[in-house]
Amino acid sequence: MNIKIDNTNTVPCRRMFTDTLVELAKKDKDIMAVTTDARGSVTLDVFARELPNQFIEMGIAEQNAVGVAAGLASAGKKTFVCGPACFYVARSLEQVKIDIAYSANPVKILGVSGGVSYGALGFSHHSLHDIAALRTFPGMHIVLPSDIYQTRKLVQELIDYPFPVYVRVGRNAVPNIYDPENIEFKIGKANLLADGNDLTIIGTGEMVYHCLQAGQRLKEQGINARVIDMHTLKPFDRDIVEKAAKETGRIITVEEHSVNGGLGGAVAEIVAECHPVPMRILGIPDEYAIHAKPLEIFHYYNIDADGIVKTAVEMCQ
Repeated sequence: MNIKIDNTNTVPCRRMFTDTLVELAKKDKDIMAVTTDARGSVTLDVFARELPNQFIEMGIAEQNAVGVAAGLASAGKKTFVCGPACFYVARSLEQVKIDIAYSANPVKILGVSGGVSYGALGFSHHSLHDIAALRTFPGMHIVLPSDIYQTRKLVQELIDYPFPVYVRVGRNAVPNIYDPENIEFKIGKANLLADGNDLTIIGTGEMVYHCLQAGQRLKEQGINARVIDMHTLKPFDRDIVEKAAKETGRIITVEEHSVNGGLGGAVAEIVAECHPVPMRILGIPDEYAIHAKPLEIFHYYNIDADGIVKTAVEMCQ
């Protein structure tokens, strides 16, 4: 996998998602966008202005937005419903469960400002339960892209994807990690970003950059870490996890999510069944996260490069 880290990126994944959607919707009149926050967190302002007949603004009514999106999908439209993750997987959870998942309507949900992206707005605006909740819905797929180039590839794949999908992105721009000229992406197939035999670090979404940084620093200390981008949380790439457990003997998972029921839980379920090895699950512990900026929260809970390196060194001693 070709990696090309760019720390100068200023484009949030949410903007890349919606800009790509506009580009594709201009060529396909069946693509519809439903939202509850077009001019705010969702960045659908361009879509609304240029494609008003393919756009529906619901106001602050997330439950209604999900219901409308499901209705459009049932009528054959390629529907994207977009809004803050904290509300779409809390206030609207019943509608996601019944109208989308149970009814098998292939709606694509864009959850913006996932994890702790809202920072100092605190627990009411954090989304640290979404992966755990949606993993239990049969037929619901879950993807957390790690940079803007992967986000663009994802949108292109989602247009005719036959399953409902929850996509979680952050609010702010993040470093790019992929080479835009040579990027591989397939829903359900994790990416091996760096090879190593001493331990495996598995990240998802925004955490993948921090995992790569940790892997580079560990190599300087003589520890060769395998780094995996587990961009799809469902369907889950079991094979890459089983291989990592057998070949490296230690696994660290890193996620901007509760330590309960997310990436770490999914990996642990597989490892426990196929090849038990020592594991560390790095995420937000079972407490209300501190009020701070996202990077400060990451550092406080040891899910940035510093914390990952510290955990890896302790595991390898």
